[in-house]
Amino acid sequence: MANMAQAIRMALHYGEKNLELKEIFGEDVGAPLGGVFTATQGLETTWNSPLDERGIIGAAMGLAFAGRRAVAEIQFCDYIYNTIDLLKLAGNQCWSTNGEWNLPMTVMTPVGSGIRGSIYHSHSFDATMTHIPGWKIVMPSNPLDAYGLMLACLKDPNPTMYLKPKALLRVKGLEPIPGEPPLTPEGEKELRDLIDKPVLGDTTKWKPRWPKLEGYEVPIGVGKIVRPGEHLTVVTYGRTLPLSVAAADKAQAEGISTEVIDLRTLWPYDWELVRESIRTTRRVIFVNEETEVTNFGEHLIRRTIDELFYELEARPRLVAGAFTPGVGLADPLEMASVPQEASILQAIREVAAERA
Repeated sequence: MANMAQAIRMALHYGEKNLELKEIFGEDVGAPLGGVFTATQGLETTWNSPLDERGIIGAAMGLAFAGRRAVAEIQFCDYIYNTIDLLKLAGNQCWSTNGEWNLPMTVMTPVGSGIRGSIYHSHSFDATMTHIPGWKIVMPSNPLDAYGLMLACLKDPNPTMYLKPKALLRVKGLEPIPGEPPLTPEGEKELRDLIDKPVLGDTTKWKPRWPKLEGYEVPIGVGKIVRPGEHLTVVTYGRTLPLSVAAADKAQAEGISTEVIDLRTLWPYDWELVRESIRTTRRVIFVNEETEVTNFGEHLIRRTIDELFYELEARPRLVAGAFTPGVGLADPLEMASVPQEASILQAIREVAAERA
């Protein structure tokens, strides 16, 4: 019953104890705050960096070159853009040295809308990041995947980018699905009492009491069908995953059976899963909240057309964020800037009604 922030924190603790994770750092990552979203609260190897994104990425690269596994956080992805050249260099290393040099480093950063963060705290980063070869890129949509994807990143010998959908960081997991392990046996309140720092009182001597944690891993590059369907496919990830499932549930009441795929990994992505679903339904919508121009979903549409054109019964569709310089502060502006349940449902209706 953990929420996503707690799941990330527990995965990092598991990494400290079992996967030789030596350094977790960034702005306000260490005590007393433990991260803006508390995802690094109570961990043993955290420390606070200067307010310097280039310094954070450069330090992570240096530590990784020395073989010291690190997790570096950029407090919000809106401030990662001035590190693009360093991200490019990190992605080059294994390829340019023919596998001689590895960089065991993970960068994590909160992405997307959902907290009314306006133009400086609402950007997405998935399209830009998928333009930088040499990185594995993940984005969870639920606490269990958040935990398992972090462990996969911590085991990878080369750079991994862990994108945290900030709108979901406080959303707790559902009851365990058959075949999947519970993240912890504790209930919501019990887990909070164990690992969440109290808000009130003297907390100078507070330490978390970690539950027993498993080495549960979600393999990088493996997507998941979260809702089976027959009439069309929706491919999404992160914040728009639960919105897509909700829209698909409403479409079901109208007689439209919608399959929803959670990519979980943006690179390398699970094209085999996507392709087979499209071959079954013959209709597809790609959904994410990145701006619509040069969107990652546009790449997926191009590949769909290249490989499956003669099997489609409707043109592929993209539901994405508006191509504006930022996201407005007011609720109506933010809601209009990125996909919502209603806009996804409308796209489902249109694609289902379209005839080849």
